[in-house]
Amino acid sequence: MRVLAIMCHPDDMELSCSGTLIKCKKRDDDVIACHAANGNMGHVVIQPDDLRAIRIAEAKRAAALGGFEVVTTDIDDLCMNSADEEQRKKFIRLIRWARPDFIITHHPDDYCSDHAELSKLIFKASFDASCPHFYPELGAPTGVTPIFYSDTSRSVNFIPTEYVDITEEMELKEAMLACHESQLKWLLDHDGIDIIAVQRARAADRGSQCKVKYAEAYNQLLESQRLRTYRCLP
Repeated sequence: MRVLAIMCHPDDMELSCSGTLIKCKKRDDDVIACHAANGNMGHVVIQPDDLRAIRIAEAKRAAALGGFEVVTTDIDDLCMNSADEEQRKKFIRLIRWARPDFIITHHPDDYCSDHAELSKLIFKASFDASCPHFYPELGAPTGVTPIFYSDTSRSVNFIPTEYVDITEEMELKEAMLACHESQLKWLLDHDGIDIIAVQRARAADRGSQCKVKYAEAYNQLLESQRLRTYRCLP
């Protein structure tokens, strides 16, 4: 299979679905990780242009550990906008290029506007990409792609429909997250949050719900044309 994870900031993929993507690689899937935003506002000292370069480099190092292909649509933090036609076109182009069998992205009810707006953009773009006369210059049309929404921040307002056992993938998941040094330090200094410990606790909680040590949880978008007769997640 071809798997496209379109997450917002450089570290959202590692926090939310990297264990699943590692497991996809183990079954010989092609995995593409897209960071939609460039993370340029994620610090109080480092200036946006410098931070953008740092965070894109951190994302590349993390993806290399997992063996994923990594791309960015390079949208500034706090500027994700589902009504922006140029952003919509970026994701149509991405989906037509990647030609995924399924997409993982944020839940539309996640905690920040960037996440919520990205979720709306991917819902739109993944259908738009199937229409051959809609921006044909952006690539050949695809099918209407299944979407799986990743767990929300702290699992608030999220009821899973599927789980993935990531017990064996947890060590690599945490090594990938540790590549995001600028964000880990900022969150610890600014908010007192040890994000590695937080994500481990969430994975343990989701694991307890499905009788494994660690798990990642998903909510499948249950809409016509996006359903399949087989399981997509590993």
